[in-house]
Amino acid sequence: MPYQFTVSPDFTPSHLAGWFIFNTWLQRQMSEAIHLEIYHDFQAQRQAIENDQVDLIYANPFDAAMLVREKGFRPLVRATGVSGEAIIAVNHESKVDNVVQFDSAVKVAVTDAPDIQMMGMIMLEPGDLDADNVENINCQNYVLVAKKLFNNEADAGIFLESAYDELSSIVKARLRIIVRSQISVIHHTLMVGPRLFDKSEQLHELLINMQNNEKAKGVLDSLGFQQWETVDDEEMYFMNDLVDTLLV
Repeated sequence: MPYQFTVSPDFTPSHLAGWFIFNTWLQRQMSEAIHLEIYHDFQAQRQAIENDQVDLIYANPFDAAMLVREKGFRPLVRATGVSGEAIIAVNHESKVDNVVQFDSAVKVAVTDAPDIQMMGMIMLEPGDLDADNVENINCQNYVLVAKKLFNNEADAGIFLESAYDELSSIVKARLRIIVRSQISVIHHTLMVGPRLFDKSEQLHELLINMQNNEKAKGVLDSLGFQQWETVDDEEMYFMNDLVDTLLV
């Protein structure tokens, strides 16, 4: 039975092919069968995790805590220089320059990415906005979040920073950022499950040396990454504790 690999559904669509390229490279390097399963929403992915159908995952910070505590996963590596920051943006014609200027009832376009939605809601709190007076408009992806702002169907949109940055210049010209998070220590992590523990060292060695091989570096480029760096248990526990604190 092949190992099961998946990626947090909040990755940018432009890197979909890159993950398949990465998976093919990984199989060849490890001489192991690894199946990449892409889930289009967090609910489907979490069900697969609950059913023990995931062995390797590029996990968002919110799910990373659950994977460690409930499923015994271990952190392996993170992409250097890539953090999971959030952005709140509005239509470029909006008169709002700060969250305190929003009305008492606000429509906010969001995806189902739990970490980004959580950080976005925290950034709205200075405007006395919370679950009681914010109406979430759920969107399948960040392009649709932007579309809700274009069409004035939402007052604000919450974006993953990297996803916002990859929007076309035409799209971003019609948006305006009013606040962005600066937590920096929250990031996605490549994690291994119990079935892969005996291969963790081999996997780690392959990943942290990718930038030193021309072909492997091309695989990294397809993901938009420069290189991988080690995530140790202490760093993971700190991030998990921080996420728990933000959820309170």
